[in-house]
Amino acid sequence: MYDAVSPSDAPALQRAVGELRVELRARDGRTVLDGLRQAGCLKARFPRPEDAAWLNIVTLNTSGGIAGGDALDSTFVVGAGAQTTIAAQAAERFYRALPQSAASSVRTRIAVAAGGAAEWLPQETILFDRCAVRRHLRVELAADAWFLGVESVLFGRAAMGEVVEQASLRDLIEVRRGGRLLLHDAIRLDGAVAATLRRPAIADGARAVATLVYVASDAETMLDPLREAEVAVSAWDGMLIARMLAGDGASLRAAVINALQVLRRGRALPRVWLC
Repeated sequence: MYDAVSPSDAPALQRAVGELRVELRARDGRTVLDGLRQAGCLKARFPRPEDAAWLNIVTLNTSGGIAGGDALDSTFVVGAGAQTTIAAQAAERFYRALPQSAASSVRTRIAVAAGGAAEWLPQETILFDRCAVRRHLRVELAADAWFLGVESVLFGRAAMGEVVEQASLRDLIEVRRGGRLLLHDAIRLDGAVAATLRRPAIADGARAVATLVYVASDAETMLDPLREAEVAVSAWDGMLIARMLAGDGASLRAAVINALQVLRRGRALPRVWLC
């Protein structure tokens, strides 16, 4: 009568799954596409570059946001001498997870071969109240590779009056150079997130945070230019890290752009950042 399905069974919720793999190589002074696989909700587009030596990649999540149980995996392989800027089409949103739902999973791997360069410049990540997020950015660099990356997280949108009272967040940035671990930066927040962020030793009430990582032979020499631009930074062993806190997303974005302009020597930001 019920076609072998009990009316009391909990409905199966649809989950978004995405897989993206982009491979690049250098050819005659240009960076060109060497391989592309895209499946599910993850896509990549390649806007016309302003500099042929740099290939622009814009990622898209066609699911319209990330909910509990979604799984997104991206891999970017940058060949010897190739150069790329990876940006996202829009800010990513992590929505409220249902109590019985698994956490969302977002994994990104960036591998850069000898003489290569990669910029990881997604737009902001927006967390909603009661979201459950597991995110891992893994960067594998050759000994002489160059990397610049930024991750910005907004705990709700201040202009919309949103507050993330409760959430579960595991956010890991891992950087290796020549096989050696340079950075293992882990954030863990559970439960009363808003109350935790109000603690003076954690965020002192800030609701927008960013981590910027720069790995290059001149990392230590960029300390003074960034400090002159009013960015608080530290540098050691060929790596520079900046932590930024702000009361809202607009203020955080202004600080991030300020730092990027210094480290990118005035090169224009990806066009999607200006939309």
